[in-house]
Amino acid sequence: MSVSARNVFAGKITALAQGTVNAEVAVSLSGNDKIVAIVTADSVKHLGLAIGQAVVAYVKAPWVMLVNAVPEVHFSARNQLTGTVSKVHKGAVNSEVSLLLPGGSTVFAVATHEAVLELGLKEGAAATALIKASDVVLGVSAA
Repeated sequence: MSVSARNVFAGKITALAQGTVNAEVAVSLSGNDKIVAIVTADSVKHLGLAIGQAVVAYVKAPWVMLVNAVPEVHFSARNQLTGTVSKVHKGAVNSEVSLLLPGGSTVFAVATHEAVLELGLKEGAAATALIKASDVVLGVSAA
């Protein structure tokens, strides 16, 4: 299956905190990278989510916010992934920024050219990707 989401992270569920309405699902990626998703309790049941299960986490690049270096303020975004800018691809209006995480995963974000310049995002610069757990979509292979 092909999807339009720029960020596609394959991993395994390492934690699952089930609630009445929602569940928090932690997914370990390659290396020590991790991403957390909030899904409905119905999705946990429908997808058969369980610890140790292989899943794919999808995040559209425009849903990723960037801050330069390690933030000096606290954010409510559950996923705060710090890495190094590996590429900035300039488009007509926006730029796509590739952020290499320590474990080897890459996060793609889309930001305006002005924001990229203001944040000093260029190859080799430290940056942090902020992703709300509710912006992470999980998928499992059909069996």
